[in-house]
Amino acid sequence: MARTIAKLSAQKLWKVFGPRPQSVLRSDWRDKSRAEVQEATGHVIALRDVSFDVAQGEVFVVMGLSGSGKSTLVRCLLRLIEPSEGQVVVDGQDITKYSRRKLMNFRRKKAGMVFQRFALMPHRTVMDNVAWGLEIQGQSRRTRLERTHEMLRVVGLEGWAQNYPHELSGGMQQRVGLARALAADPEMLLMDEPFSALDPMIRREMQDELIRLQERMKKTIVFITHDLDEALKLGDRIAIMRDGAIIQVGTPEDIVSAPFDEYVGEFTKDVRKVEVLPVRFIMKPPKTRVYDWQGPRVALREMRQEEEDVAFVVDKEERFLGILAREAAARAAEGGDATSVAQLLETAPIAFSADDSLQWMLARVMDYNWRLETIPVVDAEGKLVGEVHRTVIRDLAKDALEVRVGVQARRSTTV
Repeated sequence: MARTIAKLSAQKLWKVFGPRPQSVLRSDWRDKSRAEVQEATGHVIALRDVSFDVAQGEVFVVMGLSGSGKSTLVRCLLRLIEPSEGQVVVDGQDITKYSRRKLMNFRRKKAGMVFQRFALMPHRTVMDNVAWGLEIQGQSRRTRLERTHEMLRVVGLEGWAQNYPHELSGGMQQRVGLARALAADPEMLLMDEPFSALDPMIRREMQDELIRLQERMKKTIVFITHDLDEALKLGDRIAIMRDGAIIQVGTPEDIVSAPFDEYVGEFTKDVRKVEVLPVRFIMKPPKTRVYDWQGPRVALREMRQEEEDVAFVVDKEERFLGILAREAAARAAEGGDATSVAQLLETAPIAFSADDSLQWMLARVMDYNWRLETIPVVDAEGKLVGEVHRTVIRDLAKDALEVRVGVQARRSTTV
């Protein structure tokens, strides 16, 4: 099988600030800590051997505290800051080798940037701000107008084209910045803490807006943030940075369920796992799986061996069909009323998808009468992949409540 080429790939990126960065990179200082290097040489290692791939259409979130190197990284990806060493590969081409002219063309057409502070031109209208990138590309006025009006509709700013930035709220200004980045139809978006300056409610609205736009446009996005909740909400995968290095890369559930070290664990300790993790995180392999073509005696023997009152029934493709009660199997085995499990099949009163969130699962079982002590779990194709027992759900609900109360208590002491 041919190797899939990532849309964007950072390969062994280093950035050293100071008068002689190569003196650090070509010496033993390369292996020293940031603090040691800075104290002894005056140089700052802003990026240390950073490598990762971003797939086409993926939202890759880079997260870390202030000074961790995340903003330096995103600027190196666009060569707004030149890396001291390493490669930035886009569609198989290393842009660190691009000429100035080729780099400018790359920035204009292939990659859009959205900044934290909006970076709008105060003397230009909303229309002219959004059209600015198209103007630089040399697009005709008609094309600019059509594309700009389209992008203003996309970000919900119809009717504001002739207003100036100072007449808009912070959230509206950031929408203008997003529309400007999207107007040139770039294949990638690099977003440096774009929502961090906004009020919490507006910030959540902009996050929802970005999710909605991404469902429609499928851009490749590198998103920088210091907020874990934002990272978990937006990211397909998350990279955690510390002192210029990437500590852990994984899906939101990877980061929450298996933090790499205490540093990452500190980020995730107050996260309610039910809001992040899917049902597959707590499911077990199904104990009592029987096939629809089998006879009731075989199914009854299976249930007796596992000491279960209900068996999950699947077809030959492992697709979940329903449930078989032990009593029904016993009656059929004694009376000969049925020759196969398929004739005794009942619809399951409840089932979960492995991709359902634990929070949604808990909401569903609030009014469930617990006819089944163990609930079946299926995958996207409807195949039986697991089960969740009532006691596991009960313990999960208890833990979720305790975490929520604990977080609220900690927050109340800091107000």
